[in-house]
Amino acid sequence: MLVTTRLVAITRAVSPKIGQCELTHLERQAIDARLAQAQHGQYEACLAGLGCELHRLPAEPDLPDSVFVEDTAVVLDELAIITRPGAASRRPETESVARALEPFRRLAFVRPPGTLDGGDLLHAGRVLTIGLSGRSNQAGIEQMRRLVEPYGYRVEGVPLAGCLHLKSAVTQVAEDMLLINREWVDGRIFQGLKLIDVDPEEPLAANALLVGGTVIYPADYPRTRRRLEEAGISVQTVDVSELAKAEGGVTCCSLIFREL
Repeated sequence: MLVTTRLVAITRAVSPKIGQCELTHLERQAIDARLAQAQHGQYEACLAGLGCELHRLPAEPDLPDSVFVEDTAVVLDELAIITRPGAASRRPETESVARALEPFRRLAFVRPPGTLDGGDLLHAGRVLTIGLSGRSNQAGIEQMRRLVEPYGYRVEGVPLAGCLHLKSAVTQVAEDMLLINREWVDGRIFQGLKLIDVDPEEPLAANALLVGGTVIYPADYPRTRRRLEEAGISVQTVDVSELAKAEGGVTCCSLIFREL
């Protein structure tokens, strides 16, 4: 008998104070919280439509960035690592995510002086590539290495330039393929994987979310979307324009993993 495992997606409702979010590379713009909440609901509907079982966490009104749950944890088959976000204001977000993950995985934690945002980690096969950014430091990378190497993973730290997180610069769009902005990360480190370059007119277009065999992709980047489709990739677009004003992308708003 064929046994299939479900995909679980942990999400969190948008804080009404999202307009007070942390910003590093973008100038602050007014964010319509209600529109952001509506767009987030459409994003969740897209996840559900692709077969994810949604576990929705309630909004954290006093934590503006808390919708971006990806930064609070890294979930592998063997364990879940609760991160220590680089922005001190975001560290309280991890407690509720740890509680949500506890029924599914054994937990481990990044400890001071380490910092690590989940958005800085790209998981492709048995390799975890971690961006050395303003949010993730060498101590965090070394802790991650010690936690996952016993399970057969290899950890590689890579420098970034011009972007918030590694997944602002590169994401996985197929088992053997990445979408990349080579101005922000050196593509030569991704040996053995095919690379699709973002359109030069869309430097922010490298953030895509692979769910099963489909890529969830922001509607704002039609030129790069065409490149994905020409490579034979199935794409579903979502409007996340308000969340993008908070330096968020489609990977940021969920933690997706197999229920074992």
